[in-house]
Amino acid sequence: MSEKQNQFDRRNFLKAAGAAGLSSVLVSTGRTNAEEKPQKPKYPQVPKRKLGKLKVEIPYLSFGTFQVDVENQILLRKTLQYGVNFWDTAYNYGGGNSELGIGKFLTKNKNARKNLFLVTKASGARSPKEIEKRLKTSLERMNTNYIDLYYGLHQCSNPAWLTDNVKKWAESAKKRKLIRHFGITTHDNMSKVLAAAAKLPWIEVIMTPFNFYQMQDPEMQAAVDACHKAGIGLIAMKTLGTGQKIKTDADKKLVEHFLQRGFTKEQAKIKLVLEDKRFSSACVGMKNISVLNSNLAVAFDKTKLTQADREVFNQYAKATCDGYCAGCADICNSALDKVSYVSDIMRYLMYHNSYGEQAEAKRLFARIPAGVRNKLLDTDYSLAEARCPQRLPIRELITEAVSKLA
Repeated sequence: MSEKQNQFDRRNFLKAAGAAGLSSVLVSTGRTNAEEKPQKPKYPQVPKRKLGKLKVEIPYLSFGTFQVDVENQILLRKTLQYGVNFWDTAYNYGGGNSELGIGKFLTKNKNARKNLFLVTKASGARSPKEIEKRLKTSLERMNTNYIDLYYGLHQCSNPAWLTDNVKKWAESAKKRKLIRHFGITTHDNMSKVLAAAAKLPWIEVIMTPFNFYQMQDPEMQAAVDACHKAGIGLIAMKTLGTGQKIKTDADKKLVEHFLQRGFTKEQAKIKLVLEDKRFSSACVGMKNISVLNSNLAVAFDKTKLTQADREVFNQYAKATCDGYCAGCADICNSALDKVSYVSDIMRYLMYHNSYGEQAEAKRLFARIPAGVRNKLLDTDYSLAEARCPQRLPIRELITEAVSKLA
């Protein structure tokens, strides 16, 4: 198929998706009520990939529900039409409203549960007791008896958290049929966590940031390779690589290049990750149907990025690295007297500036211990700035975060 034909198909898909109704949701997944015969899906289905060594296939574009709440039900229904049945949420998303929104949907659409691959996370939990408590709450909120994939350690930043006690809990939860598979997520010190997890057969799936920035990091690439070879299912998040700074001249150049190729810059960033087959899926937050349709268009597109396209991303990463925190928290912490929360604050500032999630960013910032927040503007960040691989102006960004989030 020619590039022009692919671009034509993308435009036609967006037009058709905008005009399509919301019927035949369960039919689109290829499963119906017990008394009915399976029917051919009414809508095109997102391609699937095997999830690591598990006997499970998932859509290679999955649905991040960070911005879903109890009112946003049409979006949930729409994803199922196109086979995007991997729904990723967490105990703390929206203060619990994301899970409650899914629960509302499953209460009204009882047959939908069997078509879903439902994923959630034990936000803030470290011990088996805390993980168990989070899981029971999540099950109640979502009106389900089991979770398909449970990230028992959410935002794991230290390999020391991968203990035998957590392993035993995971085994117990599986035996009790509360979860089907166990995994972890990591936001900070990703290469260290992935390298350690690759040696642990009880870790089945890992969700990690992966985008054109991480692709420049040899340690991260080696850690991803190790997990892939170990048969761990890999889910990419933060695929857009949005940072703390809103726009730069380099962004304009990126936009111009990919518009000529028929993509928005967001579509090109997702496509870059989708073409890495070490990853089973790219989990992307989709706050409305317009964003969902745009992402579906690129998921169905068959155009391959060229080496020239990849070089554009390489140059863009180099030009904008001082506006993107790569999550190497150990480097910041080693340069400061106490745990600095710098990596967390950079993430909250990203939510505020790039995700449009101002209220959530403020809520998360408020959870930082008051003693730390009160010292943020009095801390000397010069050594941390000198050691930062991304050359972030840490003091400037911390000052901005305090101004916007406090």
